[in-house]
Amino acid sequence: MLLPPTHEKTELIEVVRITDPARHLDSEDLAGDTAAIWEGERTQQALSLIADLPGSEQHRCFLPGWGIRAHDLTSQLFEIALCFRCHGARTWAPDLPVAQQRHAFDQQIQAFDAESPAARELLHRFRSCLPPLIAIDRHDP
Repeated sequence: MLLPPTHEKTELIEVVRITDPARHLDSEDLAGDTAAIWEGERTQQALSLIADLPGSEQHRCFLPGWGIRAHDLTSQLFEIALCFRCHGARTWAPDLPVAQQRHAFDQQIQAFDAESPAARELLHRFRSCLPPLIAIDRHDP
């Protein structure tokens, strides 16, 4: 997958759990709750996984559940929302390559293979940021 040129400056990544996926159809930025902060090697591994996402045919839903905000030491560099159902990713960045700056929504989405090993590992890492569910025994008073 194409990453913005500034990805090389990334020092940390905010992992974002998207709470209103339909908002991202026409939004100006990524919105959601920060689930984790990744720094150092975790940041580089995440960017490598995203860069290694192979292309695919995109489906039509684009209801992303996860995203990232990439930061350098002083500012936010770019944001990416990922929909693992429709195999689509949308990037927001001031320095996007011309191929990603089109105005039609369908052309702002990059398709990726959500079944690829890189996508599965990335989704696993995102999900590991959530707290574990607490089992409730209904028979316990």
